[in-house]
Amino acid sequence: MPDTDKIVFFHSPQSRSAGTRVLLEELNAPYAMRVLNMRAGELRQPAFLAINPMGKVPAILHNGVLVTEQVAINVFLADLFPAAGLTPAIGDPRRGPYLRWMAFYAACYEPAVVDKAMKREPGPLAMSPYGTFETVMDVVNTQLRAVPYMLGDSFTVADVLWGGALGWTTQFGLVPKTPEIEAYIERTSSRPAFRRVKQQDAELAAAQKPS
Repeated sequence: MPDTDKIVFFHSPQSRSAGTRVLLEELNAPYAMRVLNMRAGELRQPAFLAINPMGKVPAILHNGVLVTEQVAINVFLADLFPAAGLTPAIGDPRRGPYLRWMAFYAACYEPAVVDKAMKREPGPLAMSPYGTFETVMDVVNTQLRAVPYMLGDSFTVADVLWGGALGWTTQFGLVPKTPEIEAYIERTSSRPAFRRVKQQDAELAAAQKPS
């Protein structure tokens, strides 16, 4: 990829954008990182709100095109670097399940976890986007009981998303750490890109703390 195509990546350490940083490393993608201090309120300042009015990371710019939303960014980046082999191509029988798990994360898992954490009722089944928290977690655990990764035997971009998400949600006690989930977190977090980003993000976060 020419240097002019370098990805501009907006990142705040130890946030959801850490998963995007892991993916960029897994893809060996050229990127320039713009680090924001969440604790100092930089995500809510006009400069970044012009990038993402939601005031959230991650966000990327590529060839003048802005992409926000974690799942959209992950799908976009993995398709941009097919040679890395982390995403099923159109026509691959795994493409449907891959998109299903990516959408399931945003449409079901995160809303269910947030409602559970906030002690909010999910609403009537006919209106809830995810049904019940227990159903969501049963779906995830059933999949991880059957296969080592979300799509089977091979690590994909879906595992970058789910490995990071299950890691932080179990760390904070938001979801139960079942044997299936614990083993999956170990498989994904032991990869060099995960370990590297965790260490580098810890250093960035430490540098952002008030002296």
